[in-house]
Amino acid sequence: MSVARWKPNARERLSQAALDLFAERGYEATTVIDIAQRAGLGKTTFFRHFQDKREVLFGDGTLDALIAKMIAAAPPDASPLDAMAGALDALGQHSFTAARRGFIVRRQAVIAANPELREREALKNLGLTASMSKALMERGVPEVTARVTAELGALASRIAYERWSQPTSGEDFSTALRLALDEVLAV
Repeated sequence: MSVARWKPNARERLSQAALDLFAERGYEATTVIDIAQRAGLGKTTFFRHFQDKREVLFGDGTLDALIAKMIAAAPPDASPLDAMAGALDALGQHSFTAARRGFIVRRQAVIAANPELREREALKNLGLTASMSKALMERGVPEVTARVTAELGALASRIAYERWSQPTSGEDFSTALRLALDEVLAV
């Protein structure tokens, strides 16, 4: 009897397997067992990494925590807008890299094809905005200023994300974000 060898990167393998299956079969027709089998793992391993098959596409809230941490780490004299922009820039460097662009482009196609996933994406974006607003208020920024700053940042981030995730985009996320933020502020 041979013993299966442990392979690293289970979370990444599960994510890739899920995305492949969602693209091939559709989100609705893909099960957690299908995903685990495609990744060469068991169902239990899947649930160690993800709550359900949607979370393969949406993560585990680490982006909210990262952005709050980066806003808190901004220099004390940074304006609310500068603290938020710096945090979004750090988020881009962490999550929206050239190496991940292909995965993200495919992810967006799967989300666009499924109303349930579009709704989940909208909720995720609301959560990110709320995290930015809360982190700004914890810096002593008045509530209305924090909320407006967070909304502007979220809007600029969505615009940058849409532009950056185009298969033909050649710019990095930070550049797309700064351009979108400048455009939003100019309006």
